[in-house]
Amino acid sequence: MRVLVVEDDAKIASFVVRGLKQAGFAVDHAADGDTGLALAESTDYDAAIVDVMLPRLDGISLVKRLRATRKPVPVLFLSARTSVDDRVKGLQAGGDDYLTKPFAFSELLARVQALIRRATSSPETTRLVAGDVTLDLMTREVTRAGEPVELQPREFSLLAYLMRHAGRPVSKTMILEHVWDYSFDPQTNVVDVVVSRLRAKIDPDHRRLETVRGVGYVFRPHA
Repeated sequence: MRVLVVEDDAKIASFVVRGLKQAGFAVDHAADGDTGLALAESTDYDAAIVDVMLPRLDGISLVKRLRATRKPVPVLFLSARTSVDDRVKGLQAGGDDYLTKPFAFSELLARVQALIRRATSSPETTRLVAGDVTLDLMTREVTRAGEPVELQPREFSLLAYLMRHAGRPVSKTMILEHVWDYSFDPQTNVVDVVVSRLRAKIDPDHRRLETVRGVGYVFRPHA
C-alpha cells in the first residue's frame, strides 16, 4: 500500500515516513503543498497524510483542489490547531480524519489503516484469502493451511499486493511503485529476492506464486 505524506516539518516528516516504511507501506513525501498536490493528482495513493499549515499551498486548499478532481484518496489531516472549529474546517474541506500534534505514531498508523479499510469497504480489505493462504491486514497475521507464517514487513506488503491482484499478472514496475517507494530500476533485483523469500514461506511447491516471463508475477487464487 502506498501513502503520501505532505509535511514541511523535517523532524515530523522523518518520524512519520520512517514509521510507515517500517510498517510495510511505500511512502512518498512532499515538503510543500504544491508538490503534494502534484503528487496526489498524478499517483494513486491508498491514503494521504496532510499537514494543515504548509508553505506555497496550505493543506486545506490542497485537499479542496484534490477533491475537485474527484480523486477518492482518503485524507488524514495533521495540525497543531486543536479547536473544534479547526477540525470542522478540515473535515468540511474534504478530509476524512483529523489528528492533532503532538501525536503517538501508533495512533496515526491505526487511523491510516482505518481510513484505508473504510475507503475500500469490502470484506477482502481486512482479510484476504486465496486457497489455503489467509492474510489479515488488521492483525498482520498470515497462515498457510492453518499454520502461522512469519513474514518480514516487506514480504507481508508484497503478499498483500499480490493477493489483492490474485489471478492477474503484475509487473515488477507495479510492484516497486506500490510495495517499495521508488520508480523502476531495470538493474535492481530487489523484487526477485523478496519474491524468492516469500515463495519459500508460502509456496514451497511453486504452484501458486508464478513467474510470468517478460511480465512479472501472478498469484494464483487456487493452486
